[in-house]
Amino acid sequence: MLPFLQYCEKKVKSLLLKITGTNHVLGHQLWAKDFPQFSEVIHTQYLVVGGGISGLSACRFFHMNNEQDYLLLEMENHLGGNSSNGQNKFSKFPLGAHYLPLPNKENTEIIDFLKECGICLGHEENGEPILDEYQMTFPQQERLFFKNSWQNDIVPQKGISDKTQKELNRFFRLMDSFRQKKDREGKYWFAIPVHDSSNEEDAIQLEKINFKDWLKENNFQAEELLWLLDYSCRDDFGLGIDYVSAWAGIHYFAGRKNNWSKKYKEQVFTWPEGNARLAKHFSKYTKEKHLSGHLVFDVKINDKVEVLSFDNTQKKTKKIIAEKVLFASPQFVNERILNHKKAASFNYVPWLLTTITLKNEFGGDEELAWDNVIYGTSGLGYIYDQHQNINQIMGEKVITHYKSFSTGDCRKARKKLYAMKEDELKNLVLEDLKKAHPLIEDLILEMQFHKIGHAMIAPVPNQIFGEAAKIAKQPIDGKVFFAHSDLSGISIFEEAFYQGMRTAEQML
Repeated sequence: MLPFLQYCEKKVKSLLLKITGTNHVLGHQLWAKDFPQFSEVIHTQYLVVGGGISGLSACRFFHMNNEQDYLLLEMENHLGGNSSNGQNKFSKFPLGAHYLPLPNKENTEIIDFLKECGICLGHEENGEPILDEYQMTFPQQERLFFKNSWQNDIVPQKGISDKTQKELNRFFRLMDSFRQKKDREGKYWFAIPVHDSSNEEDAIQLEKINFKDWLKENNFQAEELLWLLDYSCRDDFGLGIDYVSAWAGIHYFAGRKNNWSKKYKEQVFTWPEGNARLAKHFSKYTKEKHLSGHLVFDVKINDKVEVLSFDNTQKKTKKIIAEKVLFASPQFVNERILNHKKAASFNYVPWLLTTITLKNEFGGDEELAWDNVIYGTSGLGYIYDQHQNINQIMGEKVITHYKSFSTGDCRKARKKLYAMKEDELKNLVLEDLKKAHPLIEDLILEMQFHKIGHAMIAPVPNQIFGEAAKIAKQPIDGKVFFAHSDLSGISIFEEAFYQGMRTAEQML
């Protein structure tokens, strides 16, 4: 990460602004491939390229199936991918994904992982899971700034018309029916992971149109409902209802079955550092079996697979010879390494995360929720990073504001984000926050902006079940395999977990 520090004077106070981000400078060297000749050779049975959740999940599967001869390479100087975090003297904070909903009861592999992590402590006689409540959202979980005041829950409530309320009720009843809908073979129309979903034609047709058109066809037009659905899609997919498929938009509500626990239906697992906590649980499977700061730039397939990787710390190239290789890296990276254009139709949404340290007066008499959403803004609101702290917060408060760039031209948005300087980023974020907190600027001590140019794949029409993902997932010569959440079309923890696990199983 390359920090750029700038002090901006305002009313005799200094505001510290800092920019961080993924190591796109090193990553862009893939275009030139101007690396030294290899000076070291490493042998391994299985090589995993990419240390995000998919790659970590694959390593865990190897270990748990008595295969110890594997090695993981990661370009960044840490593991976790979008499940990473930062820390200041007041709190840890997420630099990407920041929560995990309760899994479906069908997701037994994830439930086993949660037991392994000490998050699920077992089950009662009636099957109800015993969960560590200190790793779940405390009250108040979420709130919405709507019509000039805060309300509990993010579904608009105060002062809405009867017509809007009826539309909300009709929409949620329809989502309940989709949640339970199965095909003739007993497969859910909308499952997690997505590739366990039904491939019946009526279901697949929903993936060929965008969500906004489907809503219009079904006579959903209330402003508050359309805002809620647009917000929800931007929050999970990066792009709003104008761009994602109807299948993806419905999956947001229908994919999670709420069938594992009767007691904890609404709560989610969360931590100050976000899903970096989950990445850390995986780390025992990569101890002395991973190399960070390593950029893979060339692959040759013969009797074995020969991979060239640049060690950015020692500034030298290493050759890794493996029986099989798993690319747990996104397709826009793979196409540069393997010289193919399979990712041409993949839409990666840029995100900006802004962690703000504030004076203790922030929030006033209002209790901060874990998730604080502001109606009608271009951002996604902010989370209170110290929400899980059981001690009274007497000093500074730390929040993280999320913004995805929902647009039909992600490449243009990405270039614009990378070009934005500290003052531009500050104004962009404060434009959102001042709608609920007009005096916030006077309380800010520090702002850290974290740019992620290719934060997540967006499930636009034909992304999930289309030909591009099918082709990109095909192994090469039975030796090179692929696993990443972008192959699912939805960038959530569960998809990455199953991509890594199932592909590692295929390799064995």
